[in-house]
Formats: sequence, structure tokens, C-alpha cells
Amino acid sequence: MGASAPKVCIIGAGCSGFTTAKRLADHGIVFDIFEKSDRVGGNWAYGNPNGVSACYQSLHIDTSKTRLQFEDFPVPADWPDFPHHSLIDSYFNAYVDHFGLRERIRFNTEVTACRPLDGGGWEVTAAGETRRYDMLVVANGHHWKPNIPAFPGHFDGAQIHSHDYRTPFEPVNMVGRRVLVVGLGNSAVDIASELSQRPMAAKLFVAARRGVWVLPKYLGGKPSDKQALPEWMPIGLKRRLAAFVVKRAVGSMESYGLPAPDHAPLEAHPTVSSEFLLRCGSGDITVKPNIAAFEGGSVRFADGSSEAIDAIVYATGYQISFPFLSDADAPVIDNHIGLFKRMVRPERTDLWFMGLAQSLPTLVNLAEQQSKLLAAWLTGTYGLPDANAMRRMIGEDEARHQGHYYASRRHTMQVDFDVYKREIAHELKAGQNRRKDWPAATTAAAA
Repeated sequence: MGASAPKVCIIGAGCSGFTTAKRLADHGIVFDIFEKSDRVGGNWAYGNPNGVSACYQSLHIDTSKTRLQFEDFPVPADWPDFPHHSLIDSYFNAYVDHFGLRERIRFNTEVTACRPLDGGGWEVTAAGETRRYDMLVVANGHHWKPNIPAFPGHFDGAQIHSHDYRTPFEPVNMVGRRVLVVGLGNSAVDIASELSQRPMAAKLFVAARRGVWVLPKYLGGKPSDKQALPEWMPIGLKRRLAAFVVKRAVGSMESYGLPAPDHAPLEAHPTVSSEFLLRCGSGDITVKPNIAAFEGGSVRFADGSSEAIDAIVYATGYQISFPFLSDADAPVIDNHIGLFKRMVRPERTDLWFMGLAQSLPTLVNLAEQQSKLLAAWLTGTYGLPDANAMRRMIGEDEARHQGHYYASRRHTMQVDFDVYKREIAHELKAGQNRRKDWPAATTAAAA
């Protein structure tokens, strides 16, 4: 690379940050990577001192091992199908060490401000020091700022978000208590399944605004996410066939005491559990409608019923947030930000976001695919479309990946990993035909 080669700042050393760093290193691109914590792994580092990990002690990933592995660093062959978080964390650390990335990460260095420069480039302030970069790559994750709904009234008991849940004893001792879990997503059913065991909570309730389909981890003795239909099959047909298989495997949700979903299987981000339905069917979990109001030591629900409750766990999702960026540079509206290929705003092509998606079946290796586009653009082998074309393609992509989901803040970033991976490969080829030099303004700023 010449003297005008871009210098890149990467924020975050979770799986999205360090896989991006590895790709840039492979292409000889100069970068700094800043990590707020003293370790890599982000959300999967249990007990992470940066305070943003949502990892709880019993957590197992709901994606099968071969679906989450990196292309050039396979997971160990002796792993179980659905590994514990400690294995994921050790895998991440092995990846970082194998590719010599650890010594390139600036640990214990929080980025506090990023200011765009006229003509391109950024001033980045981290640990009190301000540096200048041509490119800013944001990989700070989106499962760290809890979304907690407000309800009328006052609740006397303990309240935590699932982000803060660690064990049945920490940070709130829930053994022998009447506990309410709010939500029916993956964290909700995991935590509810754990707390509903007889030696744990005295009584476990789950409050749900709407019904969901709970998918099994296994179908026919094999991980369900490994039984993909052929790639040549139209997306709509694949979804209909998959929905038929799900209904046949689990039956109606009402038979487990759950509310009837108002959508078909796979028309919502899937909730995956092989234990939750058993707990419901065994009477260990009582499902209630949404909260109507707090009444001191009890909770009144939308159906008029009331239950004495000692503690509440909100498994109600997260808010997208970039505390080091202005609202103008990262305009998030109703938990949505429009990005070309889920990475870059048409208005600011020197700002890229990695891993900012809700990818199925997994987010772990999404940035590994995204970084191919970023590296190609930085090295001049790929050209972005013009701004108007990017805006049009954003709408088309969101309709394709999200159009079949019901309208919800939960579904503003959905992508199908297999479809998305093919789209990245196609876009790389298309970008070769529109290849152009590194933007003149940014080159001038780097010179």
C-alpha cells in the first residue's frame, strides 16, 4: 500500500471486531483496534469486566457448532453439537492467538468520541488521546443496552434485565421465590427453563405480549439448523416447507399452555429450546398475558388476573446505541438504521458497521463475511454503488430479509445468513465492474 493508503480504526474486539481485524491484516491494511475490556470475546466472555456481556453461567449457544465456525479456523471436532459459552470463549481466544491479533489490540481502551472531519476521515478519542483515521469501523455489538418496558404502578420486589442475570442466585437470589420472566425470546425461555426447576423458584411465571413458535434444537436426531433445504430452492418455498416441518414436530403451542401465535413459523425471529415446552407441559411454568400494572407485591395481567411476585426478569431485548457517535452520524430510529448490505450508510462511506444484524442462524461469523466487502473496498478492488443506488438496494434487501416477519422492533435487522453470504459474493463481483479509486477526499485527508 502507498503513502495514501487508508488507516482504519476498529471499535470493539468481540467476534465482529477481531475477525474484521484479521481480514484487514491479511490485506496489509493499517488499523488500530480498541477494546474497552481487558479481554476479547465481548458478549461471550462470561464475567467480562467491561460490564456489557449478557452471558449467564448456564448459557449454551442455540446454533450448532459447524454453523458458527469461522471459514479458516474450524471448531474442535470433539465439541458437542451445542457448545457451552466457555467453549465459545476459548475458541475466540484461540482464533485471536492463532492469527497473531492479541498484540495488536489496545485493551482497556474505551472509545469515548468520534468526530467526522470535513472532507472525510475521523478524529477518534480513546483513553483521553485523540487520533486521526481515514476509516471508522464500528463493532461494538448490539446486545448490551437493555430495553426495559414501563408499566403503570409500583413494584416492591427485585427487577433485573436478562442482560444482568448470571445464576439463580446472582445478582438476585431467586431460590424459593415467585419469579416472573417477561418475554418469549431465546433468553427468556432459557432463563425460565432454568428457574422453573423444582429446587429453584417456588413458582415461575412467563408473561408474553404475543404467542411465538418455539422450535426444537433437534429434528430427527440432528441439529435442526444443519438440515438446510437446497440453495437453489426459492426462499418462499423453503420457508413454507420449513414451517410445515416445525408444525409437525412440535404441534400447536396452545397444547403446551402457550398463547396461539398470530403468525406462521419463521415469520418471527425464532425462539429455540428443547426444554421450555417440556417445562410448560409439566406444569413447571405458568404462562400469562402481558403485564397490565404493578400493584406493590403483585402483578396484574392483561386478562385481569393477579399474582404475587417476588422478582421480575425482563428478557425484553436491547436498544441499538453508539454512545461515541452523534445521532447525525448514526441515526437510529425505532431501533433501525438503514445500511447498505447491513454495513455502510450511503451518506457516509468512511463509516462502516460490522455485525450490526440479527443473523440466522448465528451472528458469530457474520462479520467474517462482511469484512470481505470492506477489505476489497479499502484495497480498491471493489467499488460501492452511488448513494441513490445504495438507498434503493437497502429497501430491496430489507424487504427480502425482513418482509415476511411481523412488524416489530425485534425484526429491524434480520438477515438470513446463507442468503446474505451469497449476496455478499454477488456484490463483490458487481463491485469489480464499478471499481473506482479510494474516494479522492479521503485520499487527500490521508496524504
